[in-house]
Amino acid sequence: MSADTSAPTLTLTFVGHSTVLLEMDGRRVLTDPLLRRRAGPLIRKGPAPAARVYRDLDAVIISHAHIDHLDVPSLRLVAKTTPVLAPPATERLLRRLGFVDVTEMEAGQSRDLGGVRVTATPARHGGTRHPFATEGDPLGFIVQGSLSAYFAGDTGLFDEMAALAVGLDVALLPVGGWGPRLPDDHLNPLTAAKALGLLRPAVAIPIHWGTMYAPWLPPPINVKFSEWPRAFVRYAGHLAPGVDVRVLEPGQATTVVARAPAAG
Repeated sequence: MSADTSAPTLTLTFVGHSTVLLEMDGRRVLTDPLLRRRAGPLIRKGPAPAARVYRDLDAVIISHAHIDHLDVPSLRLVAKTTPVLAPPATERLLRRLGFVDVTEMEAGQSRDLGGVRVTATPARHGGTRHPFATEGDPLGFIVQGSLSAYFAGDTGLFDEMAALAVGLDVALLPVGGWGPRLPDDHLNPLTAAKALGLLRPAVAIPIHWGTMYAPWLPPPINVKFSEWPRAFVRYAGHLAPGVDVRVLEPGQATTVVARAPAAG
């Protein structure tokens, strides 16, 4: 029997690191744009993303102010009329870059984007952009239209994840990083798999892995970073066997189809 091609869909492109393009209901939302070959001292594996990724966007969402998530040179590539949804203490920087539609959000606040609603969620992640910067609460986001996707940003595991969304279609979860170790305020392959038990999505896509590397680290350590999503798949198979885990290489896309309503 052929698939129902009339069902709503959500297409997700893993651009790399924490940058994901979500396309749903005619809207294009880009997360934490990192669109160039370098971010501070970090170097990108592979080519920079194509311009089609960051053109004609309906919104940019930013989880926190670390330079690999709020990257100023990358944001200069985005049209300045694009709405930007970001955590507290970022508006001044974003307006200085020329963005005219900036919404500082706190957990629980929402903004509608013509049929797609973006809601800020809590996150557990520390640090500021630089030592003298104002502390701003990190965020995750739920993007809700015909389907729903949770973008975790950078976060550790927290029990309140269980209440973030009901009937979640997709969870975009960080599973790695770029340094030799991951502190507790980052999900790792095991804790990300534990998060699936709280979130109960239909589909999970690991992000924040294998894109940026530190050139001063020994090559075996950098190679290990690319193994994190495979470990996530193994843990998820034991802890959340009902979740469809899809590992995308940077630049790859996948399409999720809305689930059919349960028979009454």
